[in-house]
Amino acid sequence: MKNLLILIVICAVAWQFYFKDSAVVETVHKKVVSEFSNSDAMKTLARAGEIANPKTTYRCDGRQYCSQMRSYDEAKYFIRYCPNTKMDGDGDGIPCERQFNK
Repeated sequence: MKNLLILIVICAVAWQFYFKDSAVVETVHKKVVSEFSNSDAMKTLARAGEIANPKTTYRCDGRQYCSQMRSYDEAKYFIRYCPNTKMDGDGDGIPCERQFNK
């Protein structure tokens, strides 16, 4: 009877230790996943997806000048994806600054 009681106590302690340890592991896992989800790497991947799949459907059709653009977004698309554009005179990466007040 005494041996059975000792065995029950040992099992209870082991049970508590197991679940306490698994709760700690789960908490650490959630923290790591959360930190990675908010990391610079994930932000870079999201930005890469935006660049690879632009939301609007512009296409390079030979236009090169600001006077040919209908919107600032269109000008940004052309300067980023199309060759031989002449929309960024000062080379700061912002196209058509005077036309679109940027």
